[in-house]
Amino acid sequence: LALVFIWFGILKSFNISPANELVANTVYWFDPSWFVSLLGWWEVLIGICFLYKPLIRVGVFLLIPQMVGTFLPLIILPDVVFGPTLFSWTLEGQYIIKNFVLISAGIVIGSHVRD
Repeated sequence: LALVFIWFGILKSFNISPANELVANTVYWFDPSWFVSLLGWWEVLIGICFLYKPLIRVGVFLLIPQMVGTFLPLIILPDVVFGPTLFSWTLEGQYIIKNFVLISAGIVIGSHVRD
């Protein structure tokens, strides 16, 4: 899980992620020249937190708003994420829906953290 967040975050931070345009179009009220990079570093931070056991709870906390944000295109850009039929997704939609796996992994990791 940490590797996925660090990897995807670095791609966004250096403006080489295929998701950068989707992010920019989704949160159009922010300037994408700084926001996409900020989001990328946020994801890197989540990944680093998952690597260091005392920071796992911080990582789960940081994961919550990040994941809420990843589902915004379902509401803001439905024509980009939904395919021609019910339950069919575009490539962008599949990219978003895979986040259910990341959320599930975060819940499992977070539930095993002991004081």
